[in-house]
Amino acid sequence: MTGTECPACGETERLSGDRDGELIHLQCGACGEKWDRNLDPVCKRCGGTDMQAVPKAIVEKSRGTQLSVVGIRTVHLCSICDAATLETYHRNRPNPLMPDQLPTANG
Repeated sequence: MTGTECPACGETERLSGDRDGELIHLQCGACGEKWDRNLDPVCKRCGGTDMQAVPKAIVEKSRGTQLSVVGIRTVHLCSICDAATLETYHRNRPNPLMPDQLPTANG
């Protein structure tokens, strides 16, 4: 479980859980602590919950300096902290957002 740790002892490996709608009921195998994890995205900067799911391109070099979109993943952007990025996305719809860093000719 990437990014999840026991709030009591910090264990990251020996965790188990059951999904219940938008919650995951977790239990630590090391200390026995039980807690719930909400699956609704939350902004890591402001703690806000007004998040928008948008597609973001996965780009690779295909030939020479030509770049190709090889996939798309969903990212959640905060309506407040990521307002400029969301505006760019809505202006260029239906195209996905491009990655923050593109592969270089030397990379």
